[in-house]
Amino acid sequence: MLRELTPQVLGTVVRRFRDFAAAEDAVQEALLAAATQWPDEGVPGNPRAWLTQVAFRRMADRMRSESARRRREDEMALEASRAANAATAIDAAPEEDDTLVLLFMCCHPALTAASAIALTLRAVGGLTTAEIARAFLVPEATMAQRISRARQCIQDSGIPFQLPTKAEQGRRLTAVLHVLYLIFNEGYTSSGGPRLQRVEMSREAIRLMRSLCNRLPDEAEVAGLLALMLLTDARRMARTNGEGDLIPLNQQDRALWDRRQIAEGLALISAALPKGPAGPYQLQAAVAAVHDEAARAEDTDWPQILALYDLLGRMADNPMVALNHAIAAAMVNGPTRGLELLDKLSTDARVGDHHRFHAVRAHLLEMAGDRDGAIKHYRAAAGKTGSLPERNYLLMQAARLSSERHETPAARAEKAEGI
Repeated sequence: MLRELTPQVLGTVVRRFRDFAAAEDAVQEALLAAATQWPDEGVPGNPRAWLTQVAFRRMADRMRSESARRRREDEMALEASRAANAATAIDAAPEEDDTLVLLFMCCHPALTAASAIALTLRAVGGLTTAEIARAFLVPEATMAQRISRARQCIQDSGIPFQLPTKAEQGRRLTAVLHVLYLIFNEGYTSSGGPRLQRVEMSREAIRLMRSLCNRLPDEAEVAGLLALMLLTDARRMARTNGEGDLIPLNQQDRALWDRRQIAEGLALISAALPKGPAGPYQLQAAVAAVHDEAARAEDTDWPQILALYDLLGRMADNPMVALNHAIAAAMVNGPTRGLELLDKLSTDARVGDHHRFHAVRAHLLEMAGDRDGAIKHYRAAAGKTGSLPERNYLLMQAARLSSERHETPAARAEKAEGI
C-alpha cells in the first residue's frame, strides 16, 4: 500500500511547494513515520491524507528553519502550517491523483534515459535508492548522485507541475512510454546479475502503465504497450526452472503461462489496433499475441510474425527489431535467409558486438548444421552478457553441441530413436 501511495502523496506535496527534492525528503520521512507508527496504532482511515499531513508538517518545519533568509519560504511555511494543523486537514487532503503528472515530470525529455528511469523508479515507483542501485549494478552512492542530478535538472528547468499541453503531449508521452518500456525490459530480462528476472521492476512498470492507460484511454499506443507488457509477462513463470536456469520460449511449459494476463492483453490490443495506424508498441504486442495464442511452439504462425516485423522494420531503424526479423525470416524461409539478414547487421555498432547478436547467429548456424560456427558464437555471446542465467544457458548450448560433435553416428542414431 505504501508503495502505491508514495507517488500520490509526493505529487500533492510537489504541487503545493514546487520543490521536488525537498518534497521527496518530506514524503520519505512521512513513510518512515508510517512504518514506525502504523504497526502499533493501526492504519488510519485515510492513509493517504495521513501521509500528506505528515509530509506537509515536515515541509513546514524545513521552511521555518530558513525563514530568516527566504521570505517566500516563510510565507509558504505559514500556509503549510495552517494546512497541517487544521482540525479537518486529514479528511480534506486533496483527492486528485498526481501520479500521472509526476510521471510526466520524471520522464521529461531534458533528462537522459538512464536518469529518467532512475528518477521514475525512485519518485513514482517507490523503490529505494539502494534497490535501484542493485537493479542497475552500481554502488548506492553512484545511483544517489544520478537521482540527485536528475532532480536538480528538473528544478533548474522550471518545469511546471502540470500535465503537458496538447501540443507538448505527443513528445512527452513518447518519452514516458520509452522509460516504462525500458523499466519493464530490465525487469523481465535483467542486464546483469545472478537472476534472470527482477520481478519487482516489471510489476512496477505494469502498475504504472495501468495508471497511464486509465488516464489516457484513447491513446492506442498506451494500450499497446500495456498489452505488450501483459502478454510478455504472462510467460514469466515458465521462463526458469527451480534452479533459476533459463528456459527458451520454444521449450517452455505453456500450461504455466498466465491465461488471465493473456486474455487481458489480447482484449487491449484487439481494441487498440482498429483505432488508426498501428504504432511500434501495438505491433510488438501483436507479435507477443501470436506467440501466446499458439498452443504449442510448432503451432506458432511465423509468417504472420514475419509480416509484423516487416512493418516494424519500416517504421524505425531499430537493431533489436532487425534481429528479431532475422529470426522470423529463418523460421519461415530457412536459416540461410536469416543469416543473410544478420550479415547486414554485423557492421552496425549498436548491435554488431552485442551478446544477443552472437546468440541469434549461433542459433541460426545451429539450424543450418554448422556446429563449429554455432559453438563459436554461443561462447562469444556468453562472454558478452552480464546476466549469469543467460551466460550459463549459452555455455550449456556450446557444450551440448561440442558433445554431439564427438558422438559416433550410431550414438546419434540411438539418441534420436530414444534408445
